[in-house]
Amino acid sequence: MAEGKFVVTPWEVRGEVNYDKLVKEFGTEKISEALLKRIQRHTGELHFMLRRKIFFSHRDLNWILDQYEKDNKFFLYTGRGPSGNTTLGHMVPWIFTKWLQEKFDVELYFQITDDEKFLLKPELSLKQTQNFANENILDIIAVGFDPKKTHIFTDTQYAKTLYSTAIKVAKHVTFSTAKAVFGFKNESNIGISFFPAIQAVPCFLPSILKEKNIPCLIPAAIDQDPYWRISRDVAPKLGFYKPAQIHSKFIPGLGPGAKMSASDPKAAIFTTDSPEVVRKKIMNAFTGQQPTAELQRKHGGNPEICSVCQYYYFLFEENDKKVEKIFEEERSGKILAGEHKEDLADKAVKFIEEHQKKRERAKDQIDKFMLKD
Repeated sequence: MAEGKFVVTPWEVRGEVNYDKLVKEFGTEKISEALLKRIQRHTGELHFMLRRKIFFSHRDLNWILDQYEKDNKFFLYTGRGPSGNTTLGHMVPWIFTKWLQEKFDVELYFQITDDEKFLLKPELSLKQTQNFANENILDIIAVGFDPKKTHIFTDTQYAKTLYSTAIKVAKHVTFSTAKAVFGFKNESNIGISFFPAIQAVPCFLPSILKEKNIPCLIPAAIDQDPYWRISRDVAPKLGFYKPAQIHSKFIPGLGPGAKMSASDPKAAIFTTDSPEVVRKKIMNAFTGQQPTAELQRKHGGNPEICSVCQYYYFLFEENDKKVEKIFEEERSGKILAGEHKEDLADKAVKFIEEHQKKRERAKDQIDKFMLKD
């Protein structure tokens, strides 16, 4: 990969992402200070992921607020591709989605794309992606979504309902359009070329089920944006609102310069990791510090590339002043890597232990959340 190059697609994120360039490439808009103030008028406060521009980009978010202010309440739609166990990176948009659900008192439709991962991953059987789906659902429930307002479904178990709308979407999307958006090749299987029609359906699903047009807001990482471009093109042809979006950045991995990925177990923290494994991974994490304690005290480090600092920023510290202090201590050389990692490990272990208790309790709550044909 050439220096400065990065790749962001729905199926792959490589390199150091330039989010300014990505906004221009994808044709989205940055979330302005005026828009943040408008959100705060409704929520009373801003989530730290908004304050820190972790959620930084959008499509039609002003329009969603226009509709909300007219008492045309929106619904939320997000998803998970079950190709493995859940990482902390997956949790970032889910935690923010829960906040949106609570602050705006809205329903959430959560799609689990077990079919997509089977089609994309030659090494995975359908049974494996379905098993991963069942495991991931426990993590989703453990986040704390309202069971009365949250509807989770897997594509293979809700296919009867999804399919009749998916073929209507597919009829309006040419292969040349799908190829241009997703980069399909002659060797791509025909299943994955149809899949974007399946992923479009939840944008319109509540409108179909409730027989009235309901606005849709999709909170997700920005790599998923191409799917919604097709959904937005098709929506008016089917008589629905275009889905709006709010996009997040990627939480870094524990190694240098890349997002957290389940495909690199050493650089990712999984919700199923034991406390001992979590601590070990963090103690081996990449930092932005100098190679020796003496040099670190003298010259300081770089919190912008330090995975330890970034974990505080993205997930483990909601207090902005405390985050600023952590960054400054890294920058000034006041804190050394061992102490830095120990503090984060304590927080991460506590988070994982609490999440795993909720995850265990979720096993008795699945039926409250699931949609099936």
